[in-house]
Amino acid sequence: MQVTPVSMPSPQSGSGHPIRRLRSGIVWTLLTVYGILTLYPFYWLVISAFKTNEDFYSRPFGLPENWNVANFSNAWESSRLGTAFGNSLIVSVGSLILTLFIAALASFILARFQFRWKGLIMTFFVIGMLIPIHSTLVPLFILMKQMSLLNTYWALILPYTAFALPTAIFVLTAYLTSVPRDIEEAAFIDGTGLWGLFTRIMLPMSVPALSTVTILSFLHAWNDFSFALVFINKTGLKTLPLAIANFADGYQTDYGLTLAAMTLSVIPTIILYLIFQEQVMKGMTAGAVKG
Repeated sequence: MQVTPVSMPSPQSGSGHPIRRLRSGIVWTLLTVYGILTLYPFYWLVISAFKTNEDFYSRPFGLPENWNVANFSNAWESSRLGTAFGNSLIVSVGSLILTLFIAALASFILARFQFRWKGLIMTFFVIGMLIPIHSTLVPLFILMKQMSLLNTYWALILPYTAFALPTAIFVLTAYLTSVPRDIEEAAFIDGTGLWGLFTRIMLPMSVPALSTVTILSFLHAWNDFSFALVFINKTGLKTLPLAIANFADGYQTDYGLTLAAMTLSVIPTIILYLIFQEQVMKGMTAGAVKG
């Protein structure tokens, strides 16, 4: 007679599930708190945009007593926000196009080819990420003046592109390096040249990394204040941050109009992020883990 041993449950087998549930609960609680802390400044900005100065001082964290919708129209007209929007859009999109084009070509060469100075060039771009942007204002101003580029769109487009390229090349190179070599070899066997490999295969496959670069570069150019303040003096060429700064002078600040203008200014960045949000994490984590 054969007796089948009865397996007794392990003391730890029953406690594993509650521990996992506890960990999951703690993680979700921390993420919820972090989400609230992240979204609250935007919530405060929006509700404050409907307040008058008196309401802002008396109820800084509460809902407006009277929702002053006229703040938005007054802010748009009094500081020429329409012109500033157009100027910011021109310099942001212009620098973004240059950044994507140059970074994509450079990253394709650095990721898919082996040559003598490859490591030195990558080190050069990494060092470029460490340079403090504001420390270059004086030499850039002198250079722009000698090239007669002050008070032009190029005075902002070129520096924005230069400072966006190191991060863009770093992200795109890491992503393109993770693309299997078999795809490249199959394309060459089918008769595809280098330009066809770049445009028809590598670019479509690198959409997550391109989306990440798009958001980072656009946000930097759209929100920049220091370069626009130093390189642009003409009223008709001032960008959005400069136009918003006009609501504050040496004596007082109209917080209702200022916050209404800031609310309008963040709308394009929110729309851009919502369009590319699914691709951002893929682009940032590409190349970090290789199977």
